[in-house]
Amino acid sequence: MDFVVFLIYRIAVAVLCALPLPVDFWLGRTFGTLAYFVLRPYRTLVLRNLKIAFGGEKSAVELQLLAREHFATLGANLLCSFKVAAMPAEAIAARVSFENLDTLLNALRQGDGVVMVISHIGNWELFAQLAHNAPGHKFSTIYQALGNRHIDEHVKKARARFGVVPFDRREGFNAPIRFLREGGLVGVLVDQHAGDHGVWTPLFGRLASTSPLAATLAARTEALLIPVAIYTASAGRWRLVVSEPVPREGRPEDITAAINQRLEQQIRVSPRDWFWVHQRWKTPKPKFLLADYKRGIVLAPNLPAVQLKPFSILIRSSNWLGDAVMTVPAVRAIKQGRPDARVAILCSAKLVDFWKTVSEVDEVIVIEADDGLFGVAAKIRRDFDAAMLFPNSVRAALEVWLAGIPRRVGYRGKWRAKLLNQIVPERKLPAPPRHQVHHYLDLAQHVGATITEHLVETSRPHFTSCKIGLCAGAEYGPAKRWLPERFAEVALRVSAAQPCEWLLFGVEKDREVAAPIAEKLGDRCTNLIGKTTLAELIEQLRECRLLLTNDTGTMHLAAHLGVPVVAIFGSTEPALTGPLGAEHRVFRHHVECSPCFLRECPIDFRCMKAVTVEEVTSAVVSALETRGTAATSDGRTAR
Repeated sequence: MDFVVFLIYRIAVAVLCALPLPVDFWLGRTFGTLAYFVLRPYRTLVLRNLKIAFGGEKSAVELQLLAREHFATLGANLLCSFKVAAMPAEAIAARVSFENLDTLLNALRQGDGVVMVISHIGNWELFAQLAHNAPGHKFSTIYQALGNRHIDEHVKKARARFGVVPFDRREGFNAPIRFLREGGLVGVLVDQHAGDHGVWTPLFGRLASTSPLAATLAARTEALLIPVAIYTASAGRWRLVVSEPVPREGRPEDITAAINQRLEQQIRVSPRDWFWVHQRWKTPKPKFLLADYKRGIVLAPNLPAVQLKPFSILIRSSNWLGDAVMTVPAVRAIKQGRPDARVAILCSAKLVDFWKTVSEVDEVIVIEADDGLFGVAAKIRRDFDAAMLFPNSVRAALEVWLAGIPRRVGYRGKWRAKLLNQIVPERKLPAPPRHQVHHYLDLAQHVGATITEHLVETSRPHFTSCKIGLCAGAEYGPAKRWLPERFAEVALRVSAAQPCEWLLFGVEKDREVAAPIAEKLGDRCTNLIGKTTLAELIEQLRECRLLLTNDTGTMHLAAHLGVPVVAIFGSTEPALTGPLGAEHRVFRHHVECSPCFLRECPIDFRCMKAVTVEEVTSAVVSALETRGTAATSDGRTAR
């Protein structure tokens, strides 16, 4: 099959060589323009790349016109390159003008090795013609073999007739290094996506994986780094422009960053000429967060991190407050995973005020109660590079799939595998079980985040009064609620030991549960049940020195805000969903049926009855007096 393709290629080349060069040029422009309209995926890619490079400088109409002109220019140069490869050197020279060529020739005359920094600009086949303009000097290029060996051999022979020695990169770089040390010139392409082996450094302000090969060769051989570009001047005519050498100070990674800045300057001279039909800003898979990459991130000296164009990540929040709080460490890890990360949270309206307390979140996108599936998709149909799904629901996956977000990451879930294009494998349950926070941290780690202890740390608020929060309800069901009369007794005993004001928190349906507590405490408490929005609850919790609570979303919220928690668990498991942090006290007595995770206890509520007023009172009083880490009732260190 390769030979058949080669024969077709040779026939096409023969036809093009028989035509005058200007005819090839205009024929290529015609085919290129047609390709713009027909090849929608490539048109979309080119427009995306142009928007990354010039989105803040050009309008949408200007970008579309530039994309169409690029396709036409690319088609013209492609067809002309076949003709050029067979033309006599003198005929080619008549169609190419040179600018600043002496910079290159003087370096060669002095015996300095030269790494010619080249890229896919204009008719790059003309780079081989430089050998004709510098007789007596040695020219070479590092190339990657084409997939079709017959076409590859034909292309190498065409270039070799001009005196260019090709080095296959698969054979290593010892030969090019010797060539440079002997005063030769080696052409190195620097504008291709370098994958996992590249340096992540800005191009047009957006991080791109860039090969450090040119910089490394120069550093190893003390060769000059001289950028050269070829621009389309008119039909069948080109300009070859030699730039001043790139400074070689610093590490190869720093020099690579400087090369990218030069490349950007070259492209800006004639944007239509560069090869935009290439995923230059490709999102790596699976680790699009770049902290773990071997060569890391290198910023140009004149481009601090705050000026980088953003890599936009949408995170679909969990729908329950407690679950949302437990995802915060993962959100922090994702935000810290790369300096250009911009994090947007998609959440229900009831959680907006919570997410506004997380400094790592740059934007909150609200799902209103009347937003349908397509309405949500329309809200997030923007320039997001990736979406991270914390919920396992089909709906969450459908939202980002309909929005056309190119990278969609999450656990497999049920019925949604085909809606995701990066599925995170779930870990087998360890013994003992891990906290739920690690379920979300695993998502972050899978895409390249670095997981550290400080991700779950919270700052402590400054207290000016002795207010204690009390949350006696639990939305999940009565199996999670400690006895109201015991809550009241603890509050009375604590008030007797230390003057304080109790704030009762809860939603409207908690009124009945908390009524006997409010009655017993009288003027020692302020009953806020059903009276606070989430924003107001946050402000009230920030004034509390401590929260006494069941296993609730309010418990997690308080821990997130840095408020110490005394929490009582019964049907649920604190090892899985306990409050995050080191200053909390958790009471949970194991009985033969715990944890059952039921909403209602089918027997005698023995797990909750086992927790005594005395031990809880002692923990609250101790927590008010000290802020250190304490032990739980069964001897474990509280989180």
